[in-house]
Amino acid sequence: MNQTANIPASTSRYAHAWRALRHRNFRLFFTGQSISLIGTWMTRIATSWLVYRLTGSALLLGAVSFAGQIPTFLLAPFAGVLVDRINRRNLLVWTQVLAGVQSLAMAGLTLAKVITIHEIILLSAFQGIINAFDMPGRQSFLVQMVASDTGKPDKQDLSNAIALNSSMVNTARLIGPAIAGLVIAAVGEGYCFAIDGFSYIAVVISLLMMRVPPSTIRRATTSMLEQLKEGWAYVSTFRPIRTILSLFALLSLMGMPFMVLMPIFASQILHGGPHTLGYLMGASGVGALVSALSLALRKSVRGLTSMIQIAAIMFGSGLILFGLSRHLALSLFLMLIVGFGMMQGLSASNTIIQTLVSEDKRGRVMSYYTMAFVGMAPFGSLLAGTLAHHFGAPHAVMITGTFCLAGAAWYATQLKSMRADMRPIYIEMGIMPNPAGPTIEDQAGTST
Repeated sequence: MNQTANIPASTSRYAHAWRALRHRNFRLFFTGQSISLIGTWMTRIATSWLVYRLTGSALLLGAVSFAGQIPTFLLAPFAGVLVDRINRRNLLVWTQVLAGVQSLAMAGLTLAKVITIHEIILLSAFQGIINAFDMPGRQSFLVQMVASDTGKPDKQDLSNAIALNSSMVNTARLIGPAIAGLVIAAVGEGYCFAIDGFSYIAVVISLLMMRVPPSTIRRATTSMLEQLKEGWAYVSTFRPIRTILSLFALLSLMGMPFMVLMPIFASQILHGGPHTLGYLMGASGVGALVSALSLALRKSVRGLTSMIQIAAIMFGSGLILFGLSRHLALSLFLMLIVGFGMMQGLSASNTIIQTLVSEDKRGRVMSYYTMAFVGMAPFGSLLAGTLAHHFGAPHAVMITGTFCLAGAAWYATQLKSMRADMRPIYIEMGIMPNPAGPTIEDQAGTST
């Protein structure tokens, strides 16, 4: 029985929203990551502003983003196989150390005033290689951080850990850009990179302090190629995961690269500077944080398939209206909507996939999730940069938002079949009751 079920109602009606923090390993991760992610978001803002300051080119903004994300598209499936074969904590320690080195290299070159677009592209590509292994490793390690002393995961705590992780990411997304705007305006982009580089120390310490149960991952008896084929067969034939990842890939391709165009909106459309860029990214972060907290308050994964569709509609509609706005106050409000829709879809998709997938395939499945989330984005960044170059940034986000709405409409046609495939799994896991016969609600497919 879930331990949170024994908490008296008088303690707090929302006590279940923090239940994953009762696990020591997750508390350590939560603390270390909360510090590091602020630096990560500072680096993202500083990089985009540095590129735009050096080049003034929307196309090069897209090119730098492409260089930082294309390694994930190319390497993630192989990284997923590796994650299923080795110690995940050790992998994450190395990725955090290397990421810190990358940020400090950016800081050194920028503060020395010798950095060029070529160094930025090369270092962004290096970070992309790190992320290709870090992201599936991090997502797969979540289940071990909420495991009992015997190593058995609690799926309800896992869903809460995913929601709290999203809350942490978006709290940092709110704080980081705001600090970055102030730092850039005061002393320049290099200090943002330096702060980020040193912030990785907190993550490394938190990982080393964890007490991780002995790994239950069995030594692979098949080759990496065979495991790669097995992972692809599972993802491509299991309808719920295939459908969710397909929609997610479309949203990552067409919608999420809007962020690379934010310096253009801040400077040319809204006639501001780095502070305006920080406000826009901060507003998106507030919306995403509210979304993540709403998911943390949920007691079950049931109903999340519908939320994915609603989130895609909000995301696409928000982008279209943002492209039409010429007023800062309205643009900030629309960024709240865009941030909420983006994070709701991302976290709900992650929660459903992690709930459905078996442990022996978790790394490989999460590598395809990483491909859909990050791997499609480089192509979207180039597309967004190209569209902005030829038609202007406002028209670019309006076009991409329209494709997001089309994806939501397609997803709606798949919901009934998805729920039929998911229902037996949810019943077996105890997420749904096992009825004596189909109810009207089951026939309508509304309870998955």
